[in-house]
Amino acid sequence: MPEGDTIHAAARRVGSALVGKEIVSIETPQRRHTMDRWPERLAGRPVRSVDAYGKHLFVRFDGDLALHSHLRMGGMWGVYESGRRWSRAPRRAWIVMRTPTHEVVEFDGPVLELMTESRTRFDLRLAALGPDILAPELDEERLLRRLREDDPTRGIGDALLDQRNIAGIGNVWKAEGCFDAAIDPWRRVAEVPDEAVLRIVRAMRARMQDSVSRGGHIRGLQVYDRAGRRCPRCNTTIRARGQGDDNRTTYWCPGCQR
Repeated sequence: MPEGDTIHAAARRVGSALVGKEIVSIETPQRRHTMDRWPERLAGRPVRSVDAYGKHLFVRFDGDLALHSHLRMGGMWGVYESGRRWSRAPRRAWIVMRTPTHEVVEFDGPVLELMTESRTRFDLRLAALGPDILAPELDEERLLRRLREDDPTRGIGDALLDQRNIAGIGNVWKAEGCFDAAIDPWRRVAEVPDEAVLRIVRAMRARMQDSVSRGGHIRGLQVYDRAGRRCPRCNTTIRARGQGDDNRTTYWCPGCQR
């Protein structure tokens, strides 16, 4: 699943291609949107801004309308110079927005909807999200409050994946943040002091910000997807096991993560 850094990087690319540019055409090839009449509703409306919150991306048009997407496991936003071959098959495109110089395409997006701006602020799914880990200023107090209201018996790794506690973290950064902070992802939330929680989150935030600056390209993974290899810090064998109700694979070093 694309994580917050991937979505924020995509928002930058999409925004660069659309904001302030003439929208020549909008197409909705996916059959479920045939009756929605988005091309007609958006005709003549310039894109005012493109932004992200956690794993959600918003293309905001003049006239109080916003296109909201969540890529789930396999979706992708592509930005291509006009005439350049797309990286996925055209039949997988859900929406195509063309300017005189670029084509912006959302592929395989199970959540794609046109909303009013007011709904983006009050929609229950979006309002329930915790603070965005990549917000310009991370609301650490709100994060800690949400976490302490959660089930205290959950493993800290599982709790950090819950978008209601903090938005934007996925399996990669859960593993890497816990490793960087030397915290066992299986420790119960009640046993992890605030200072340790913030150490994990700040480590993740710094590395995710680096990924965004690189266009969503991650570097220097230490434990994620490295089960059976040696820990770069203490040489113990890295382990992996499913965690939480969704059984998402957690990678950690039992030697130096406590």
